[in-house]
Amino acid sequence: MSVGTPAVLGHCDELLAALGQFRGSAHITQRWGERLADVLGGGGRLLAAGNGGSAAQAQHLTAELVGRYRDDRPPYSAIALHADTSSTTAIANDYGVDEVFARQVRAHGRPGDVLMLLSTSGASANLLSAADAGRAAGLRVWALTGPAPNPLSAGGDEALCAAGASTATVQELHLVAVHMICAAFDAAIERDTVERDALEGGGR
Repeated sequence: MSVGTPAVLGHCDELLAALGQFRGSAHITQRWGERLADVLGGGGRLLAAGNGGSAAQAQHLTAELVGRYRDDRPPYSAIALHADTSSTTAIANDYGVDEVFARQVRAHGRPGDVLMLLSTSGASANLLSAADAGRAAGLRVWALTGPAPNPLSAGGDEALCAAGASTATVQELHLVAVHMICAAFDAAIERDTVERDALEGGGR
């Protein structure tokens, strides 16, 4: 056995312990997925943002919605705000880093849309500003964070706080949450489609 193995196995053990606790949050991801199906299915939009690894997780979520998660279905409107490098760098240069997401929220968000903000610390100033901008614009603000309490979880309409002993474990739990949300989203979309087809068929 190599010297590095205990550290590697320790990472797995940490994730396993955290995942068992996180499983109790399934009802939140279920609710979020179903709510997204209502909003996006009705022509609304998801805006998502994060920094660093959380930016990658936010972009993963939007990719699953614009593309697909498992089965083929129509595309839905979802934008990862950090992915527009020209806008983010221009805003940071002209207005400061704290405004890079908030200004985009004011530009793209409409009342009834959803804004999902991902942060392992829950303390990123640019995400807190985005949350304020989202609430002011009438968006529903969801925070996916690390352990509570933290400022971002308190600044949104709803929060899912992943209790992990390290940043890496929190990020891994966030990916699990993304996939759980997508699973709930797809199930809700399929259910709505079946119900709509049944109603239309019955009216013939």
